Order: sequence, then structure tokens, then C-alpha cells
Amino acid sequence: MVTKMAVLAYVLFKVSSGTEREVSQKLISFDEVMQADIVFGEYDVIALISIENLEGLEDFISQKIRTVPNVLVTSTMIISREYKGKNYRPKNK
Repeated sequence: MVTKMAVLAYVLFKVSSGTEREVSQKLISFDEVMQADIVFGEYDVIALISIENLEGLEDFISQKIRTVPNVLVTSTMIISREYKGKNYRPKNK
């Protein structure tokens, strides 16, 4: 029996200056977005995406992400393997 695993990916965003919070808030409104973080450096926002399959990822990026206002550039990094530190603890709500 083959277990189906979700596709996890980081999407890195360059956005219009001063719109980082607005873009992040829009991103977390999508069910596929697990987390969105404003960062310093080459990119402005990084989002962690969980989706059923690669076709779904392509649809999500092209139909939802690319329609978010003020997104200038995206770069998608599909996660091949996760490693978590010994101090990793899921956040309680």
C-alpha cells in the first residue's frame, strides 16, 4: 500500500515596497498556506504551502498566488525531505 503525502513547498516572494504585511495577510487567507513570514534579504515574504499534489501546486501558484496584488516575483522551492531539531515543538493554539 502506497501512502499519499502532501506536497510541501516554500514560495519566496518579492513584493512592492511597503506591502509585505498586506501580501502576507492575503496569503494566509488561502487554505493551502500554512504560514507566511516577512523576511529581510533578497526576498520579502516566504510562505509554506501544503497541497495534495504537483498539479495542484501548479494550479495554486498560477491561479491564486499570481493574482495577489503587489507580488512582483515568486520562486518556488519544493521540499524533498524535512529535518526538525530536537527543540522543535508544535505551537499550541
